[in-house]
Amino acid sequence: MIFSNASLKNYNTFGLDYKANGLVIIKSEEEAVSLVLEHNELIGPVLVLGGGSNILFTGDYNGTILHPEIPGIKIREKEGNQVVISAGAGVKWDDLVDWTVKNDFYGLENLSLIPGTAGAAAVQNIGAYGAEVKDYIFKVRCLSLSDASVMEFTNQECRFSYRNSIFKQEIKGHFLISEVFFRLSLKPTLNISYGSLQKEAENIGKLSQKTIRQAVINIRTSKLPDPSITGNAGSFFKNPVISGEKAENLQKKFPSIPQYRESSGETKIAAGWLIDQCGWKGKRIGDAGVHEKQALVLVNYGNASGREILDLSEMIRGSVYEKFGIDLEREVEVI
Repeated sequence: MIFSNASLKNYNTFGLDYKANGLVIIKSEEEAVSLVLEHNELIGPVLVLGGGSNILFTGDYNGTILHPEIPGIKIREKEGNQVVISAGAGVKWDDLVDWTVKNDFYGLENLSLIPGTAGAAAVQNIGAYGAEVKDYIFKVRCLSLSDASVMEFTNQECRFSYRNSIFKQEIKGHFLISEVFFRLSLKPTLNISYGSLQKEAENIGKLSQKTIRQAVINIRTSKLPDPSITGNAGSFFKNPVISGEKAENLQKKFPSIPQYRESSGETKIAAGWLIDQCGWKGKRIGDAGVHEKQALVLVNYGNASGREILDLSEMIRGSVYEKFGIDLEREVEVI
């Protein structure tokens, strides 16, 4: 389905009511092939948009938005203690996680309640509570937007890194993801490495895949605003990764700074802590604000514009750099 002069309010979790010259809803890979081969009249540049949970529009989009709503979750093969499943790019991410837990397929439960779609999860390499989706993606099936050819990228070819992939870099805007394949475990394997996760899960009941999922849901709902109620895109900034030497110097000056040593020898710093120390948590400028429970989340209290939210984020970046000498990188993509 192709719509002209379409509102984007329901296609971004900030709830910003901008318009696009064209909006195309894609229900299958076959539809995507037909679109590329038969509709060369798509207006202007093309943007592939999943759940809109990692996007900040700052104005109308003078181009065409492709929105995959490709459904379907399938078991592809079982071998030994592993199972390969696939999900259409339009499958809601948490519906997929819920399905894997109900089928006793282990791996994705720590990524519960993250907004967005399966296709977008691969683009973003989503992560939370000690897990990253790159560790479970087997391959990603894509369609070329130039000639409608279908390609499959292996995990290695996706070039995953922290909140990043080849789909955000070298081939951005050139492919549409139609399906994502995951390799999961049939053997009970629980990841309780994250902070208070084990304690929260045990408060619910015996430690299991299901209690971990519920624990993650409980923690997320206690800390993060529901985008259906308060517009937001989750974590607005990435946790910065700095040299070990710089981390040591910062710790001397700020002894309570949360640090996490990486295998590379570098150190990851909690961006939310940095923002909180600069006094931003709970602050509001008009209808743009910083969430009162999580400083990493910027929110739209109703009528903020994308530009106002972006301006707020730049003020935050400036104050963090001034105080800590760290330049925060946005996790949210600005359009």
